[in-house]
Amino acid sequence: MDYTLIHYNVMAWEGRAYDYCMENLRSVGFPVDGLSFDPNLVIRGLVIDKEKGNLVKPDRFGYVKRAMHGTSMLSTRAVSYTLFNGLYSSMQGSEIYGRELVDLRKENRWEFLNTFFSVSEAVAYMQLVDRLDEGAVAAEVGPLDYKGLYKAVGKALFRAHVEGQLKSEIMSKPELFVEPDPELPLALLDQKEAGKKLVLITNSDYHYTNKMMTHSFNRFLPNDMDWRDLFDMVIVSARKPEFFQMSHPMYEVVTGEGLMRPCFKGRTGGLYSGGSAQMVESSLGVQGDEILYVGDHIYTDVSQSKVHLRWRTALICRELEEEYTALIHSRAQRSFLIELINQKEVVGDLFNQLRLALQRRTKDRPAQTLAATKLDDQELTESLQKLLIVMQRLDEKIAPMLDSDGELFNKRWGFLSRAGLWDKSHLMRQIEKYADIYTSRVSNFLHYTPFMYFRSQEQNLAHDSYSFYCAHDDGQ
Repeated sequence: MDYTLIHYNVMAWEGRAYDYCMENLRSVGFPVDGLSFDPNLVIRGLVIDKEKGNLVKPDRFGYVKRAMHGTSMLSTRAVSYTLFNGLYSSMQGSEIYGRELVDLRKENRWEFLNTFFSVSEAVAYMQLVDRLDEGAVAAEVGPLDYKGLYKAVGKALFRAHVEGQLKSEIMSKPELFVEPDPELPLALLDQKEAGKKLVLITNSDYHYTNKMMTHSFNRFLPNDMDWRDLFDMVIVSARKPEFFQMSHPMYEVVTGEGLMRPCFKGRTGGLYSGGSAQMVESSLGVQGDEILYVGDHIYTDVSQSKVHLRWRTALICRELEEEYTALIHSRAQRSFLIELINQKEVVGDLFNQLRLALQRRTKDRPAQTLAATKLDDQELTESLQKLLIVMQRLDEKIAPMLDSDGELFNKRWGFLSRAGLWDKSHLMRQIEKYADIYTSRVSNFLHYTPFMYFRSQEQNLAHDSYSFYCAHDDGQ
C-alpha cells in the first residue's frame, strides 16, 4: 500500500520520520543539534557501507562508481579519507574500493536503500558519521564504530515507528502527507470490472490502512463506492517478507474497531490480518504466474514473491518520472559528450597504430598502416606526442562532463538507473532481475486496457549491431 497505492510527499513523511528519529537519538545523548533533513543527500538504490561509514553507488556488477563518507563526496581523482588503524590517512578514492565488490548477501556490512522509507534513516546516519568523525559523540553514549552507529540510528527510527506517534500524526492530517492520484482508483476499477481479482496486502495495521485508503480512494470512486469494494480480499499486518516465506496464523477482522477472530481460509470480500501467500493462492484458486504482484520494495515485495512463489511482479518506482524528464533535458549535453568520446576513440586508435608501428620497427617488422610505414622514427615520435596532447585536451573536456552527467536528477549521485554514461546502476540490475515490468505509478495501467499482455523488449547483445551491419553489407 505505502508508496505503491498511496504515494507520500517524501519531504513531509520522511522528514517527520527523521525528526522523530533525531529526538530519540537526542534522548540517549547523541549530538543532533543543528542537523536537518536533506532529502537530496541520498537517492534510492544506494548502498550503505556500515564498516566504513560510506554511502556508495555501485554499477550492475557491484563496482563502486561514486561514494560519500558522512556527507562529503569522495572522488577518484581528489584525495579522500579512509579509516586506518583508528586514524584517518590520505589515499586516493579509487583505492578505497578498487577491486572490492558490493555484495548485498553480506548483510552485516552492506545495507541496500531500496525504498523511500530508507531515506530518513540514511540521511540521519550519514550526518551522524560526520559527528562521530569530529569526536562530538560523548563517551557516555558508548564506544561506537560506524557499524554500531548504524544500529543506534536504526533502533531510534524503529522506535519512532513502533511507538505510533508518527502514524498518528499522519492519520490526523493525511492531506499534509499524501499526494493524491485521482486516476489510480479508476485504473483498479477497470481491472476489477474486467474480471480480475484484486487483493491488497500491506504490513500496515487495519486502522492506518482504512484511514489512508479512505482518504486516498473514496473521493475518486463513482457511485459512492468504498475502497474495499475494489478488492476481493484485504490483508493487513501481513509481516512481509515472511508473508511469502512461511505460514502465520490468520485472523479475520470482524468489526470497525479492529476486533479479530481466528480463521483458516479467506473468502471473497474478507478483511484479514496475518496469514500467508499460500493462503491467498488457496482462497482465490490461483497460483504462480497467474498472479501479478505490484509493490515498491525490491526485496520485501518483488524479489521474495518472485523467488519463493514464482508470481509475476511489477515494481513501482516513482522517481522514474523525474529521471525521464532529466534525461530529456540532458539529451543535448549527453550527445555532445558522446561526440567528444567518439573523437577521442578515433584519435586514440590512430595513436595506438603509430605506437604499434614504432614497436614493430624496433623488431624490423612492417607497420599495420601505410601512413605509419612512410614516417621515420622522429616523425613517428612527434606524431605520438601531438596526438597525446589532443587526447589530454579532450579528457579535460570529457572528465567534468562525466562528473556532471545526471546532475539534473541529483547533483551528488546522478541518474537513478545509471552508473556512468552507459552502464546500469546496481538498482537497475536488481529491477531487471526480479521485476517482470516496472513503472512509475499504478495509475499508468489506465493508459492500457485491462486485457493488455505486456511483452519484454528485445535484449540486444554486443555483437548484434555487428551482425546487423554485416547483413546489410551482404545485401540481405
